[in-house]
Amino acid sequence: MIWEYAKANDFIIVSKDSDFHQRSLLYSHPPKFIYLRIGNCPTTTIVQILRNNYAIISQFGNTEQESILVLV
Repeated sequence: MIWEYAKANDFIIVSKDSDFHQRSLLYSHPPKFIYLRIGNCPTTTIVQILRNNYAIISQFGNTEQESILVLV
């Protein structure tokens, strides 16, 4: 299961899937979760969103308090 693997290996899950969002709300972290609330779009758009938010994502990865980061 992706959730357990990410938890065991200290990964951050990045997904548009609301199931991960619900699981993150229910179980908190680890693992941390980046929720892409962007609908259907090309992969290039997703890459650009992640690149544009690099500083925020890095800060999110280094904090202990936050478990979900929502990008739109």
